[in-house]
Amino acid sequence: MVANKEKKKKCRKDDHRIKGKEKVLTETGFRKQGEAQPEKEENQNSRSSVRRNSGRVTGCKNSSEEDEVPGLRRGENEREGTRMVLSMSRLRCILRGLDLKTYMLLFVIIPTCIFGGYLHGQKISYFLRPLWESPPKPFHDIPHYYHENVSMENLCKLHGWGIRESPRRVFDAVLFSNELEILTIRWNELYPYITQFVLLESNSTFTGIPKPLVFASHRDQFKFIEPRLTYGTIGGRFRKGENPFVEEAYQRVALDQLLKIAGISDDDLLIMSDVDEIPSSHTINLLRWCDDIPPILHLQLKNYLYSFEFLVDNKSWRASVHTYQTGKTRYAHYRQTDDILADAGWHCSFCFRHISEFIFKMKAYSHFDRVRFSHYLNPKRVQDVICKGADLFDMLPEEYTFKEIIGKLGNIPSSYSAVHLPEFLLKNADRYKFLLPGNCQRESG
Repeated sequence: MVANKEKKKKCRKDDHRIKGKEKVLTETGFRKQGEAQPEKEENQNSRSSVRRNSGRVTGCKNSSEEDEVPGLRRGENEREGTRMVLSMSRLRCILRGLDLKTYMLLFVIIPTCIFGGYLHGQKISYFLRPLWESPPKPFHDIPHYYHENVSMENLCKLHGWGIRESPRRVFDAVLFSNELEILTIRWNELYPYITQFVLLESNSTFTGIPKPLVFASHRDQFKFIEPRLTYGTIGGRFRKGENPFVEEAYQRVALDQLLKIAGISDDDLLIMSDVDEIPSSHTINLLRWCDDIPPILHLQLKNYLYSFEFLVDNKSWRASVHTYQTGKTRYAHYRQTDDILADAGWHCSFCFRHISEFIFKMKAYSHFDRVRFSHYLNPKRVQDVICKGADLFDMLPEEYTFKEIIGKLGNIPSSYSAVHLPEFLLKNADRYKFLLPGNCQRESG
């Protein structure tokens, strides 16, 4: 306290001394200004002399200029210098009065907070999501009954539905990017019950990145469904800076047209889902045989990440089955009803064999803005993230309550159960070993 009082007293003395000096200089400056200012003389114009020389007229004019006042300028410069000295003195006094805590706040804590916000601002936003976004309306869950030894009539009855005399036709329609392994598993799982497989491929990702026609170059691998395949291609628009969901919607509209070419008609079943959202075969068989099912029914899928080792939750809901109605049914990938059938299949997101495929999807993804730093695409980092069950984009869980967010913090725990997985996957376990528990290493190609 005594030291601070002495500092303040010293500062006041310095200010008083400098102000006194400024006063003297100011008076001196004005005095010099008075002495130096000459009387102003009137300008006199001389008569113009006109000379005629070879037809030209020349005019001459005399003018006078004001003399400069050196005393005035010198006084102003001295006053300006005095003000600067006074300002510096005050600044020194202020700095002397600051303690170590203030310096720490100004030069350490505040810059650190700004840098931390830059690095983790997205995480903060997602953690606070319950404050600015309400959870969606809950689904109406329909219990799902199944056993291979129970007749279809009894299964339909358990669901409160009737039984048809003959099954409906079923169309499976997908937009394809580059998921060859998952597509193979999907089509083998659904093969017994699908009337027509409909696939649309573009030479552009949703983010406008050019890509090869992967399915076209590997079509020979799918000869088993060739008689039932309707394949189409669409050129990308390659509009940089456009919202990726616009391109996605554009391709889904084109898929509607391809379905008409495939011959879909009223009362047929249409599966709307991404390639990696795989309905179980017994689910589709149930829906094609049962009568009075909801005209639109979402499918609740087990949500896996990277492989069937990392079970995230059972909340994947975007896949849906529609009873087709001409002029009304539109291919979409958002919520279209409140009804959802429980435990109806699998959603295996980012389930690739090669590291390069992970990197490609991260850049081509509709949410490509989540790749905030270039090191996210480092192959070694991607491999480490896969084996840990962490998030490729280093994000917090996308949930609507703090309880759910906190409950999902950290890496996804490994599951060593391979029960109730797609039949074709288990029959070809050696070929698809990378998708089974305990096999997180990926190929580099």
